[in-house]
Amino acid sequence: MKNKVVGILLFLFVGGVYSQNNKLWKGYFSYNSVTDISEGNSNIIATSENAIFKRNIANNQTNKLSTVDGLSGQKITQVYYSKVFNKTIIGYETGLIIVINENDNSILNVVDILNKASVPQNQKKINHLMEYKGKLYISTGYGISVFDLANSEFGDTYFIGSGGANVKINQTTVYNNEIFAVADGYGILKANANNNNLIDYNQWSMFASGNWLFVESSENKLIAQNTSAALYSYATGGTLSLVSSVSAYAVDAKYASGNFIITLSNMIAIYDSQFNLVNSINQSTLGVSFFTCATKMNNKIYIGTQNDGVRAVDLNNINVSENITPNGPLRNRVFRLKSFSKGFWAVYGDYSVGFNPYPLDSYGVSKFQVDSDWKHIPYQSLFDAKSISGVLINPKNENEVYLSSYFSGLIKVENDIPKMIYNNTNSSLSPTPLNSTTDIRVAQPDFDKNGNIWMVTSLTNSPMHQFKTNGQWNSYNLSCIQSPLENSYNGLVVDKNGTKWVITNHAGVVGFNETKNKCITITHGQNPDFPAEDIRCLAIDNKNKLWIGTVAGLRVLQNVDQLLTQNQLNPNSIIILEGNTAEELLFNQFITDIVVDGANNKWVATAGAGVFHFSSDGQKTLHRFTTANSPLPNDTVIDLDINETTGEVFFVTDGGVVSYDGTATKGRENFENLVIYPNPVRPEFNGNVVITGLMDKSNVKITDIEGNLVYEAISEGGTVEWNTTVFGKNKVASGVYLVLLTAEDGSESQVGKVMVVR
Repeated sequence: MKNKVVGILLFLFVGGVYSQNNKLWKGYFSYNSVTDISEGNSNIIATSENAIFKRNIANNQTNKLSTVDGLSGQKITQVYYSKVFNKTIIGYETGLIIVINENDNSILNVVDILNKASVPQNQKKINHLMEYKGKLYISTGYGISVFDLANSEFGDTYFIGSGGANVKINQTTVYNNEIFAVADGYGILKANANNNNLIDYNQWSMFASGNWLFVESSENKLIAQNTSAALYSYATGGTLSLVSSVSAYAVDAKYASGNFIITLSNMIAIYDSQFNLVNSINQSTLGVSFFTCATKMNNKIYIGTQNDGVRAVDLNNINVSENITPNGPLRNRVFRLKSFSKGFWAVYGDYSVGFNPYPLDSYGVSKFQVDSDWKHIPYQSLFDAKSISGVLINPKNENEVYLSSYFSGLIKVENDIPKMIYNNTNSSLSPTPLNSTTDIRVAQPDFDKNGNIWMVTSLTNSPMHQFKTNGQWNSYNLSCIQSPLENSYNGLVVDKNGTKWVITNHAGVVGFNETKNKCITITHGQNPDFPAEDIRCLAIDNKNKLWIGTVAGLRVLQNVDQLLTQNQLNPNSIIILEGNTAEELLFNQFITDIVVDGANNKWVATAGAGVFHFSSDGQKTLHRFTTANSPLPNDTVIDLDINETTGEVFFVTDGGVVSYDGTATKGRENFENLVIYPNPVRPEFNGNVVITGLMDKSNVKITDIEGNLVYEAISEGGTVEWNTTVFGKNKVASGVYLVLLTAEDGSESQVGKVMVVR
């Protein structure tokens, strides 16, 4: 018997502006694809697809904001900082406006444009933000909406197309007390900026007809570019005159810190206030992807790029740039994530909902580790493998990782270094008939209990492959599949009997056990109650039940052992009571992934309905997470994973990765990693005490210092929670409480302490 006394003191940090549950969520967003950039008083503010970061240029500190902090998961198109009101305004593709009051970090969601019923959805995009005399002029697909920055309320909307019709406004500016607006395909319109009746389209006159891209102004000049890429300038009393032509359309134009900054996809052109060219920065010089936006602060140009974040360029040496982008994944669109004890791996290669990897991609992979942040392995170091879409981590050696490519085979990585790629030249992996030399579509693999790796290759006659620990390869036919060349696979899972359960898109679920010479399919044709032949995910729970996610609902095979003795398998639906009505759980839902936590509860991801957290039998919904009640970027979650050590649940969407601080961890082999938190429990804390690091089915007793029992439970997995009451009734008094732990078989025991302060 091992007896120890453990007292652990942890401090909970509650921060951010999202909600009372902020501490339960983390965001893992990419800031590499920059959509807009603005200058603050001492910050550069840059937006990625659905998150922003602020870089303090004085101390180089970076502050990140995402859905976890209260932003929307929708696509950001514009950002503007008002120095007068100390507010940051974020505009979205959907018409949503978010206002961040920098004085108190409060966030205001402004939905007037988003909910404007009279305007088609495709006209609500925020195209530009411009401030003048306390008003924010918002360029949209229908006209100009005016927002009062002092009281954060909308005023008039200007419909200034022909006869007062809707017209897309690209950009506005104010020059010499006149407001100029680029009406897409119509011309540049102008009006007296101090006219209180600009809602009347008759107050607007045509300044320059034709097709224009942008209009911007300094104190001395107004400039514009037309769709012939010609640059024009205008000064009071003069005419709009041609200055020069550039090589391409501008993707962004700003006047900042005394300079016009014109952004082309491959060049930044810098002009003085009189519109004389003073400098230029080329994309090839910086060695980055396409430019998207730029601004100036002090003597530096801050450049947003399509895939390489924000680069700061000192105008005294334009050949050198500094990357000021926060660390994060390479892309927001992670395809699959697999966790290990201290972090996770993420891959970005993908294939369509129809299992088509074309057009092929050339992305690297990422590893996040808590104690060392992000590490990226570039595509070129991965043997030029395309569409890397699966990750397998050796449970006995976390430094050994396998990456499956849906075009190039299987890659072995040791200690973060790619060592080998297996394909048709050195393994049994078989290519498709589409390309007999390179198109090898390996789906998500799995280990068996002996450490062998099993995987399937799509559109092949011999799809099943075994990679043994001694380096030997074997391949097998799946004889129960009638048309193997027509089937694609999303991966497989291996059960305790060595049966491989295969996810197919046309043949239902395939159960294959080579030692028993069994190959069985579960299809709608065999069982009309089975919802679909197109399977998306499988999971085996702690009681050996097989949970099956299809494009049209959920089924459960009650025991995987049935394959060994039966020739037909009939999974069941789960029937629940809603009021007095019996209903099928997740009826007709497109299920994208299922994972099982340490307490045998189920996490189910869907295409469009968010994520469900069910009790072990599916009869009780413990949580449901959607964009309405959580930081999920959107309600289509394509992958889930659970860190068995910490209980952290990862949600993968095409808008980024977030995680939830789950408490159901996998049972440990002993009590050496016992953690009790928070400890002490302070008066302001209203949550549960979490006791983790337990052995599965541990007996947990909590007593006061005199030995009076106040709580008892048997753990499911590695964690239990205590609500600091006496068996769910009255709150316990202040004092020290003993946590008494005993293994199921009595071989291990341990004692911990927790202090409660009322």
